[in-house]
Amino acid sequence: MVLLGGRTAHGFAREGEARAVTDPEPIRSEPGGLSAAEVRRRRERGLGNPPSPPSTRTYGQIVRENVFTFVNDILFVLAAALALLGRPLDGLVSLGVIGTNIVVGVVQEVRAKRVLDHIAAVQVPTARVLRDGTLVTVRPEELVLGDVVALETGDVVVLDGTLVAGALEVDESLLTGESDTVHKEPADTVISGSACLSGSGRFVVTAVGEASVANRITAGGRRFRRVLTPLQREIHLVIRVTFAIVVYLQIVLVLDALVSRVPLPEAVAQATVLAGLVPNGLFVAIAITYAAAAVRIAWMGALVQQANAIESLSHVDTICLDKTGTLTANEIGLDSVDAVDGDEPRFRRLVGTMLASAATRNRTAEAILRDCPAEPCPAVAEVPFSSTRAWSAVAVDGAGTLVLGAPSVIESALDPTATEDPAIREVIGRARERAAGGLRVLLLARHPDLRALGDAREPTLPRPLSLVGAVALRDVLRHDLQATLQRFAGSGVSLRVISGDDPETVAALVRQAGLDFPPEVISGPTLDALDEAAFATAVGRTHVFGRITPALKERIVATLKGSGRYVAMIGDGVNDVLPMKRADLAVAMGSGSQATRGVADLVLLDDSFGSLSRAVEEGHRILNGMQPVLELFLTRIATLGVVVMSSLVVEYFPIELRNASAVTLFTVGIPSVLLALWANPRPRPAASLRRTLLRFVAPATLVSSLAGLLLFYGTLLVAPALAPVGIDPVATARSALTAFLVLSGIGLVLFAAPPHPSLAVIEAASADRRVWLLVFGLAAGFGAVLMTPSLRAIFDLDPLPPEIGLLVAGAVGLWAVVLSFTWRRRLVDRFIGIEPERIGGTAES
Repeated sequence: MVLLGGRTAHGFAREGEARAVTDPEPIRSEPGGLSAAEVRRRRERGLGNPPSPPSTRTYGQIVRENVFTFVNDILFVLAAALALLGRPLDGLVSLGVIGTNIVVGVVQEVRAKRVLDHIAAVQVPTARVLRDGTLVTVRPEELVLGDVVALETGDVVVLDGTLVAGALEVDESLLTGESDTVHKEPADTVISGSACLSGSGRFVVTAVGEASVANRITAGGRRFRRVLTPLQREIHLVIRVTFAIVVYLQIVLVLDALVSRVPLPEAVAQATVLAGLVPNGLFVAIAITYAAAAVRIAWMGALVQQANAIESLSHVDTICLDKTGTLTANEIGLDSVDAVDGDEPRFRRLVGTMLASAATRNRTAEAILRDCPAEPCPAVAEVPFSSTRAWSAVAVDGAGTLVLGAPSVIESALDPTATEDPAIREVIGRARERAAGGLRVLLLARHPDLRALGDAREPTLPRPLSLVGAVALRDVLRHDLQATLQRFAGSGVSLRVISGDDPETVAALVRQAGLDFPPEVISGPTLDALDEAAFATAVGRTHVFGRITPALKERIVATLKGSGRYVAMIGDGVNDVLPMKRADLAVAMGSGSQATRGVADLVLLDDSFGSLSRAVEEGHRILNGMQPVLELFLTRIATLGVVVMSSLVVEYFPIELRNASAVTLFTVGIPSVLLALWANPRPRPAASLRRTLLRFVAPATLVSSLAGLLLFYGTLLVAPALAPVGIDPVATARSALTAFLVLSGIGLVLFAAPPHPSLAVIEAASADRRVWLLVFGLAAGFGAVLMTPSLRAIFDLDPLPPEIGLLVAGAVGLWAVVLSFTWRRRLVDRFIGIEPERIGGTAES
């Protein structure tokens, strides 16, 4: 039994029983189960099992986190100030832009929540409990201390208890990491998180809530866990830096307003323009992208429980896997048979007849019968398998007493003269080789006496036995495991297999999976004896670990993270909870323990590793979608910031609040959501924030702000001569600048959409047609605004005389040519000294 933090799983169970009986009133259970009134009374005394926490955010949380962001709160206050100062329309238009983002974000997340909640509800385990003498099916949170719960083959033990009837073979690998089955008889403890492999019975619940073994082991794993992905860290950095710059500019503008005696309503409007530069819309864009990806991947067999899990998977460079239940499917299969007389068909019939004639069958028997089918015969006597005996037997007329068991047990009961038979020595030798290679080997032997088993209550192993042959069994791998892991390994992801089983057994399974690992393996006791430096070195070079406790597994994951790796932990058992919490990304198997699924960022609902590959594709889609969104937001912020700063050296503030709202709505408000949703899943070279700033944002900001300011001041010069009497030149110049910023911002969508902005206009022709339709639709929409007086009034735009309109069109055309030339020639890169990126093995030209 693997130790769980210094105690065995059974030790935890005994401690749970001790805690459970400390209640002032004795906890009794009736043979027919508890009555509804008694269940209600015990729940009132606090003896009920608490419900599991929800896997997704509540509707209230979704609304609050979309509406009441820090930046939104500032804009709400400024909008209210504008309304009180007599400019309500300015405040309403400003709120309208952020309101659009809020509505889209809430609707998308609510739709995603409904889909994910529906899928998650299917995964909730149930229990069959005796109530008023009748078996009823209930959820775990409906159980109370003293309930009588029925177990059958395939059921999961949801709470700790004591078996009061029946006999079971249970799998405690979710707790211990070991794949061996454990026999349970009345008065034995059954542990939450274990699974019934064969037999049936009933147990009395002795521990609920935090007193149960599974919950106690995972007590350290219930802390709130939030790991920011690289993309989220970049977005948070952008918002923090932008906010700091905006605060500084606000202070400068306030001082300028005091010196210049700017009216208070106008000063508040200018402050609102600056506050709008903080890109809180990035949070909305990434939330929508995450939600859409979660829904897409849910239909492919994976449940996203942390919004950023799919994107996080794209950054993983090290994957740690548990063996039992993760690499393997919690199933065993027949690997080979070896008959002493060489007659394999006869041997298969004999072992099949023995197992088919048995009244009770365990997982091993079912696995052998699948490949060695036979008709059952009346059994004269039978001894079911027990882990303490390590053998089972069936006496059948015509075949004698057939015994199947562990090699060490069967060999000890063989006729001493049998070891001199070359055929027997050869079979035993091959059996030992297969066992050393990680296979589970059983020997089949025979005794001619049908009554050789003795008393049924205290059976004895017959002696001497005659060896008939050997059966080798193997763990069945997940059906799509090999292809998925080899794909990860081929893409440079390092794999680590960490198990509670024997290291050689784990290594054999790794070889069976076709993974090309170095031959070195290491055991938990050896690893635990190393000092910190040697421990880190061993973890860095070793890929297969055996006899690892949960605490040691957590330490391995922490060491890998400490070396700069981005670590994912895939597991299914309670013993995997702590390392999963420590990892950057936690992935649980859908058939795993409830505790594991509860702490996982991503749950593979059908245990399919194929859905993990599809999740990686969705991660690439997120990165591909957010890259242009980030570029558009940063360019808008920087361009408007430069334009606003020009007001510090000239007389006029170049853009009004409602003008800025039009720029935000048409250049980032609408495009960012659609670009994020339309992204393709093909991987592309990742661009760091520094490279994005220097290669895309810096050239776009320089060209856009310079062209916009030249247009603004040029319009101020020519507007008095061209505009009819009664038209304000400053308002016309602001409208011309707004039109330029909107149209150039819309055009920037085409530059941001292609994979390599240095190829800009040419490559834009091959972009998604939806992007072209978006650009034309936005341009047409803004054209309708300019042509319609009521729409112009909403965004505080003046009509543009034809000459000014031509000037704006010329500025946009010149902007496109200069910006494309700047990117193509990499003028900013060369000026700063950035080396060209390598794409497909060649440098960009």
